[in-house]
Amino acid sequence: MKITETKDGAIIEVFVKPNQPKFKVIIEGEEILVFSTEEPVKGKVNKELIKELSKLLNAKVELISGATSKQKQLIIKGVEKNKAERILHNFSSSSMK
Repeated sequence: MKITETKDGAIIEVFVKPNQPKFKVIIEGEEILVFSTEEPVKGKVNKELIKELSKLLNAKVELISGATSKQKQLIIKGVEKNKAERILHNFSSSSMK
């Protein structure tokens, strides 16, 4: 899983798949895949990504890079790397059922 710890929080790298029937996060090897229900128009995918990950991680999430790309970097403010990994793993496991 591509997560880096900084003094401000954890930076995660995700690959987004837009236009999906349900929002979910899946860990596949080292890749964090995010299935977005939005279409990639006018930042809709980015807004959903930030909103849903903020709720899931109970922290402020900001897009660092990849605003127009499927490969994105986000920072989870005030969250340590191991906590972010644990939450994402738990959510990934539950969304695969």
